[in-house]
Amino acid sequence: MSKNAKKEEYSCELYSNKFFMLCLAGGSVACGTTHTFLTPLDLVKCRLQVDPAKYKSIFRGFGVSFQDGGLANLVKGWAPTLFGYSLQGAFKFAGYEYFKYKLYHMVNEETAYLNRTYLYLAAAASAEIVADVFLSPFEATKVRIQTTPGYTSQMLKAMPHMMATEGFGVFYKGIVPLWGRQVPYTMMKFASFEKTVEFLYQNLVPKPRNECTKSEQLVVTFSAGYIAGVLCAIVSHPADTLVSKLNKDPGSSIGGLISELGFFGIWRGLVARIIMIGTLTGLQWFIYDAFKVYTGMPRPPPPEMPESLKKKLEGKK
Repeated sequence: MSKNAKKEEYSCELYSNKFFMLCLAGGSVACGTTHTFLTPLDLVKCRLQVDPAKYKSIFRGFGVSFQDGGLANLVKGWAPTLFGYSLQGAFKFAGYEYFKYKLYHMVNEETAYLNRTYLYLAAAASAEIVADVFLSPFEATKVRIQTTPGYTSQMLKAMPHMMATEGFGVFYKGIVPLWGRQVPYTMMKFASFEKTVEFLYQNLVPKPRNECTKSEQLVVTFSAGYIAGVLCAIVSHPADTLVSKLNKDPGSSIGGLISELGFFGIWRGLVARIIMIGTLTGLQWFIYDAFKVYTGMPRPPPPEMPESLKKKLEGKK
């Protein structure tokens, strides 16, 4: 056994209450920081979706936004982004760990291994449905700030104004398309990440995971996260366009917007979203895993085939 494979001491037990609390903190840091950092790109993407005649392309969108209000205009919406995605990230990552653990123990070990991709998908969907309830008010505020000319850029003024003029429901007007965007995104994000990590360790990494240094493991984490992010961006983009349009024009309907945008319109801004989400997802997984390393949390390796199943398969040969 190598030095790196020796038994480690952890700050908490796997799937204990402390473990899930740390997952909340790690997910909050991972999502809040990355989404806030990419606010300018997200802003241009939203404006391109709702006003293509003015912004036309990613690069023109940056130029026009800067000319209209300087650097301050490119970071509009940073506050609801920070608060909203910190909350969403906390419940998404911790929720995924929790639901995966619960679903795994509802079946026997062999069934869990053979159907692990379905467990990943179910756990991710369950976590995201909950997480989006916390995200939706801040997402609605962010899009209103970013896409409404002359609107206040301060979250603490925007939210009370929206509440007073349109009622509490304005914060959840886009919850269905938000689920339509975020649930497939998160299902792809977690399931493809898990499967990519398995593939990388089995086929590309020249030594077993437990013999890799923490730094080497984090490189694998980032690589798998980036690949997952590109897939996520493609899967969730049409719903992302609808969320942006609905939050800008709350009186619109989903069916009406689909007819208005058409097939090509609903995919507008995809390149920006691939760049944003690929980078975002890779960094989120890296930060989340690095947080686990920093806090001394247990980090189970990719699942291995149970010995009982190996014997069954060998007996059939």
